[in-house]
This record gives sequence, structure tokens and C-alpha cells, in this order.
Amino acid sequence: MKTKFLLAMASLLSACAPATDKFAVREVAPSKAPIEQVKVKAPPPAPTPTTMPAEPAKPSTAQPNVHVLAPLTMPGLERMRTIRLYLPPGYETSHKRYPVLYMHDGQNLFDAATSYAGEWGVDEALNELAKTKGLELIVVGIDNGSALRMRELNPWDNERFGMGEGVQYMHFVVDVVKPYIDTHYRTKPDRADTAIMGSSMGGLISHYAIAQYPKVFSKVGIFSPAYWLAPAIFDDPAESTLPHDARLYFYAGGKEGEKTLPGMSEMERDMKRMVAALRQNGHRNLAVNINPDAQHNEAAWRAEFPKAVTWLFAPAK
Repeated sequence: MKTKFLLAMASLLSACAPATDKFAVREVAPSKAPIEQVKVKAPPPAPTPTTMPAEPAKPSTAQPNVHVLAPLTMPGLERMRTIRLYLPPGYETSHKRYPVLYMHDGQNLFDAATSYAGEWGVDEALNELAKTKGLELIVVGIDNGSALRMRELNPWDNERFGMGEGVQYMHFVVDVVKPYIDTHYRTKPDRADTAIMGSSMGGLISHYAIAQYPKVFSKVGIFSPAYWLAPAIFDDPAESTLPHDARLYFYAGGKEGEKTLPGMSEMERDMKRMVAALRQNGHRNLAVNINPDAQHNEAAWRAEFPKAVTWLFAPAK
């Protein structure tokens, strides 16, 4: 009996034991096949910024007798403004005093390196006139305010460009710049020897200047005046009632402006309207020149400048 019992237990235990060949964890030998490398593409290099080659600086064309003064403060506008000064060829070797011409857009008067689209060549023209005609004068160029130019040189408000600042600008010219120049240089400060000149917006403010400061200026050069930006000038009697002894030089090109009437430009039409109003008020001391082929640019004004300045400063008869 005992032997049968032991044999039965052994058989039972054998049945309950795990089948090691079925469930045993087997060690897997490492594969000898090469592992495939997954290639990850590198991101493309960042594009190199393309820097345009800097334009070479324009060479200066200013003559040796042109000087750049330290900026002056513009009261009421709280800005600084550079002044450019032309002295006649004999200034350094004489004790004479000289008439003075005040001009706007100083960057464009003497030097191609600072000009917007070409210079007037005021220094070259006056050096030549000093040699050939004995015309010697000081020129004071007031730099424009770049983006502020359309406001600074307009005494009237404009719907497109905003509030005019021409009143403050002319206070600066008359109350700051002129006293400074008269104090530091040998000028003839009287009205008879003081003129003002400009083109486009500079022509507009020059007209305003001689109307509002008739005791300061006796001569004015009004080139291509931008009357179209200040139509109120035609409604102000003071602007067409100027001292009869004042010399007024008007100039315009026949191909100025985008909108034209048959045979004439808008600029020419407006200038003729102003000249007619002045003549109607008895003004006879004026010159008018229209170049039918000239456009609105420095090249045209440069060509006209010698004729205008010679007429304005001609000795009184």
C-alpha cells in the first residue's frame, strides 16, 4: 500500500510541475545582421541675408568759401537746424560789408553730396559773378526739415500735410538766424541789402516773407511757387499788396506739375494769377520769366539763378 501511495504522489507532482522547455526564459543571442542606420536630414542652412552694397558717398562739390555752421534752435518748434554759409571770394582779405541773400533748402544750394536731386550751384555761380560782374554777397542757406518741410515752409494749414508752421519758421529766420549772421559776419543788415529766395515750397514762404516782413526784406526771388498748396494766399490782401519799391523776381517752368492746362502748367497758371494781382495793385518793380521747356527741378533753378540774383542786386537807377 505504501509503495502504491508514493508512486501516485510522484505521478501527481510530475503533472503539476511546469514544462520548462515551454515556459522557460531563453537567452537570445545578439543578431549578427548589420543594424540599419536611420539617416536624419539636417535642416537647410538659414539663408544668408543679402546686403545691398552701400552706395559710394557722393563727392562734395562745395567750394572752399562755403561753411557749415553749428545748428541753431528754432523757437516755437523746438528743433535744431543747420545753417550753410557762402562768403564772397574777397571776404577773408577785406574789411568790406556785404549784402545778404537768405535761401531755403540749404542742403540743395552748394553741395551735390547733401542735395536731394542735384544742387543749385549757388557758390560756383556767385564766384563767377564776383569775377565777371563784381557782384559780391553773402548767402545764408537754412536747411529744410526733410519730412517736416511741407509744413515748415507753409504758413497756412493744408488738409493733406497738416498744420502749417511757416509763421514759426519765419520767426526763426528773422529773429534768430539774421541777428546771428549780422553779429558774427560783416553784413549790410539794412532792408535795402537783404533779400530772400527759394523754389517750390521755398518760393511760397519767400512770398510770405516779403509780405509779412517788408521792413526786413526788399528783394525776393520766387521760383516755381507752390501756391496750389496754399490757395488762401490769393484771398489775403497783404500777399498781393507789397511795397512798390520791393524787387520781385518770378520764375516758372512750362512743364511743371502733373495737371496741366493747354499750353501751360498749373504752377505757371497760379504764378501768373499772382503776378496779375500784384500789377492790379500797382506793383511795377517785378520781373517774370517762364521757360516753356523747364521742369520742376534743381537743374532748372540752377540755370535761372544767375539771371535772377543779378537782377535783384543790380544797382538802383
